[in-house]
Amino acid sequence: MINSKEDPAEWAALMYELEDARDHLGDLVKQMLEAGAIDEAEYSVNLGHVFAHLNRAWNTRSLKQVSQESRHDSYSEYPTDLEPVA
Repeated sequence: MINSKEDPAEWAALMYELEDARDHLGDLVKQMLEAGAIDEAEYSVNLGHVFAHLNRAWNTRSLKQVSQESRHDSYSEYPTDLEPVA
């Protein structure tokens, strides 16, 4: 796993993904609480955006020198090595 001391650029990118996921999820929750409803298509887009950030955070957690462009390709897909916990 990367760390802030040995991999500062990669760490900053990881923190960006996690912080952006947190911010988007918080915005979605606030919007839904205020409106009392949400269109399924909008809900899907918003959750897809959150998942993409989380997926990139997981899929690049150990990679060194990952370009920002490559973060939006296969790294955005749901991880194959992460088991959901109920």
